[in-house]
Amino acid sequence: MTPKQRRNLIRIIIAAALLIGLNFVDVSGGERFVLYLVPYLVVGYDIVLKAFHGLKNRRPLDESLLMTIATLGAFALAIYEDGDYNEAIAVMLFYQIGEWFQSYAIGRSRKNISELMDIRPDYANIETDDGLEQVDPDDVEVGTVIIVQPGEKVPIDGVIVEGSSTLNTVALTGESLPREVSVGAEVISGCINLSGVLKVRTSKEFGESTASKILELVEDASSRKSRSEDFIAKFARIYTPVVVGCAVGLAIVPSIIFGGWETWIYRALIFLVISCPCALVISIPLSFFAGIGGASRAGILIKGSNFLETLSKVKTVVLDKTGTLTQGSFDVEAVHSKNLNFDAEKLLHLAAHVERYSTHPIANSLRKAYPNEHDDCTVEAVEEISGRGIRATINGQVVSVGNEKFMDEVGASWKACYKVGTIIHVAVDGEYAGHVVIADKIKPHAKEAVEALGAENVIMLTGDSEKIASKVADELGIKNYRSELLPADKVTEFEKILSTSSGKVAFVGDGINDAPVLSRADVGIAMGALGSDAAIEAADVVLMDDDPLKISKAIRIARKCLAIVKQNIVFAIGVKVLCLILGAVGLANMWAAIFADVGVMILAVLNSIRSLILPR
Repeated sequence: MTPKQRRNLIRIIIAAALLIGLNFVDVSGGERFVLYLVPYLVVGYDIVLKAFHGLKNRRPLDESLLMTIATLGAFALAIYEDGDYNEAIAVMLFYQIGEWFQSYAIGRSRKNISELMDIRPDYANIETDDGLEQVDPDDVEVGTVIIVQPGEKVPIDGVIVEGSSTLNTVALTGESLPREVSVGAEVISGCINLSGVLKVRTSKEFGESTASKILELVEDASSRKSRSEDFIAKFARIYTPVVVGCAVGLAIVPSIIFGGWETWIYRALIFLVISCPCALVISIPLSFFAGIGGASRAGILIKGSNFLETLSKVKTVVLDKTGTLTQGSFDVEAVHSKNLNFDAEKLLHLAAHVERYSTHPIANSLRKAYPNEHDDCTVEAVEEISGRGIRATINGQVVSVGNEKFMDEVGASWKACYKVGTIIHVAVDGEYAGHVVIADKIKPHAKEAVEALGAENVIMLTGDSEKIASKVADELGIKNYRSELLPADKVTEFEKILSTSSGKVAFVGDGINDAPVLSRADVGIAMGALGSDAAIEAADVVLMDDDPLKISKAIRIARKCLAIVKQNIVFAIGVKVLCLILGAVGLANMWAAIFADVGVMILAVLNSIRSLILPR
């Protein structure tokens, strides 16, 4: 509870105690008026001041003015009639209770988000002659070695140069499983070091680090309004002057026709109290805010309530294959020797040595499968042939590693492989030695993700061959896919999907390579963006880990949030309209008006907070 909330609660309690106590005091006339004025001013002085400032600044038509007119009017009627000031004070008291409850609910929602996204580091440790010095992360230059001790947050993105540990990434990914790291591993800001001391060489400035970008994203999310929020804002601007005009008409016109002006003024005051659009104005933005907060707890960053609303309407999900449904990191699946002079181990050994200096993902997978680079082999005359492969001389033998076209060029009679994957052929001195099968692994939850989204709603796009695409689609149960697509082809295919889809279309990719399609989609979702600046910038929704199951979870969160928004709109407007009619014809008194205003607001706020609870 903030100091302001605490002060307002004390004011409410004091005013309520005074109101109850005054009902047991036998006074009348001017003395009674002064005594009852005390609890009114204790609980409502700020509302009266807001109404006055609104009039002064020519922004008069808000709930503060409505409450002030209604309560002062009730005071005036009480003076004229029977001296019962209870209703006037009760209206202000219950209105302030509703305001306090709304403030507390928003505060709790903000606190939940700030706790879940508590990734902003307070300091960075720099090693000096006098020991460790804590400095502002903003002052740390790129390339500086910082020390991260157990229990501390990693303050800036970098690479470990000394030490090993486990990192808690729950604030970023929503997953509680620790991540093992050691020398050479990249670490990102916002993770918590759980065990060993780490020395990290920073690779970015603090303002460009992952933690800063995520915090900026979350802070900016509230500025992107949904269509529902825009509707409520426009509705309130039109609605408030209309009901004030209706209240004035209700006080004047029937009085002239039927007489009994006291009755009609009282009904007009009830009409004003009922008409306050607090429930709508407060609960709708709060629903979206809570929805974005609940998603962030699961490691799903939604850049604004407009994207949350669009996400709830998604009917078709288009998925990139590599990096989204598959790991995006190739592994050696098989080694097939086709020459008696080369067994499988020697074949892999030669291929790995030839690819030693290449940065291609396939080269990485070969080196990973045969990591012993420091043997007695001498590797010379390395030559990369674009679109074909790599050739090198190893211990005097010319070894060629590449595709079928390369084998044809060197005169090696290559053999096809029955396995599905990327086939890397190897020839030694022009004689075919065999081939290595490289395959991309399907992610653990990919099949479950497709089932959760509904296979008929999923389309897979890939640049891979028809053979590989067909194999992945069959394994995952995807019925609709397109293969052998260049980047430009992906955009063309996606445009076709957009034109034929009956609802909103989401595209899920793994970063900058998919940026053209991510930006064209109704909702662009970046997969596995932990540490990826490009993905954070390109997408509307960012999944902070590599789990494709989070796609359906994000859609469920969005749909639940929008369902709550619709419930609040229907409930608030429905009760308001009913009570306004009852108040106008004299069937609702001031207590019914209090329920219609404060009661509906509290119920709507309570319903909005449900958006923080994640759906299963």
